[in-house]
Amino acid sequence: MNSPVKIGVITGFLSKTKDRFHEYNEEKTLQQRLEMVSSMHGIDGVEVVFPYEVNDADNLKSLLAQYNLHIAAINVNVKAEPEFRDGGLSSISTDARSKAVEFIKRAKDFARQVGADKVTCCPLSDGYEFNFQRNYGQAWKHLVESLGQAGSYLTEIPLYVEYKPSETRGRCFVSTAAKALCLLHDIGIDKMGITIDFGHSMYANENPAEAVAMVADSGFAYYIHINDNDARWDWDYMVGTKHFLDYVEFLYYLQEYKYDDYLTSDTSPTRWDIKGTFEMNARVTEKLWDLLGRLDRDKFKKLISGGDYLETWQFIEREILSL
Repeated sequence: MNSPVKIGVITGFLSKTKDRFHEYNEEKTLQQRLEMVSSMHGIDGVEVVFPYEVNDADNLKSLLAQYNLHIAAINVNVKAEPEFRDGGLSSISTDARSKAVEFIKRAKDFARQVGADKVTCCPLSDGYEFNFQRNYGQAWKHLVESLGQAGSYLTEIPLYVEYKPSETRGRCFVSTAAKALCLLHDIGIDKMGITIDFGHSMYANENPAEAVAMVADSGFAYYIHINDNDARWDWDYMVGTKHFLDYVEFLYYLQEYKYDDYLTSDTSPTRWDIKGTFEMNARVTEKLWDLLGRLDRDKFKKLISGGDYLETWQFIEREILSL
């Protein structure tokens, strides 16, 4: 029997957001954001961004206790500083790399102070746009060294690396699950992990369920972000709206590998009600999680391994799509 699903939300999406053309929603204080989460059905976890959204440990702990919330992860931003514009962890500048490493170390200190069990980092400024723009071997070496320094610090708070094909760079160095695994293998620190974002995986032309299986079988820890997109851009839509059966399979494999950490919404409620957006994510995920937990797993696994997809599809029609 699988454990009940745990749903979280990245709190930055509860306040004002913007794209290249518009701003969405009103600015909210941290307290207002956490109060909103506490009113959302099915959600009790938060991922907060250090150092820009949170940097006062006592204040955060007090608010979490007040609203009966838990920390899913501390997200450390290593792209916003001017020095990180052309890359932080892979920069040709020793000073920029050192500052990026220090950001992650400070995030780990903060995580320990507030009782978080992980720090996640998506190195979006580390990449390139053009041919002959970067020395690829040198950049990879810098990534390995920088993340190795950060990962080896305070190892009881593991560092998770989140991959994404592009944005803010035209092409990010850590763009796929396979490259993230190569990176962790090169770093060589057991107590590190990978953040698998469903939408990033679709956008990378991966199968998110296969990415889960590959990372889980690697022995490295992993953490999950949930959303959806059209596989052409990271739109951060609500779950199941574009790739419903992919999401079902994704949850199925999370259950197969006994995932019991938070599924955290990395979803952007631009034109949609904020509370309704995240409650939709929780509601759909809970329903699918419960449905998958009631399946005849032995029969389903035998069908999947048996090679007759039409027979497998009949099971899917009967046990999943007909409900």
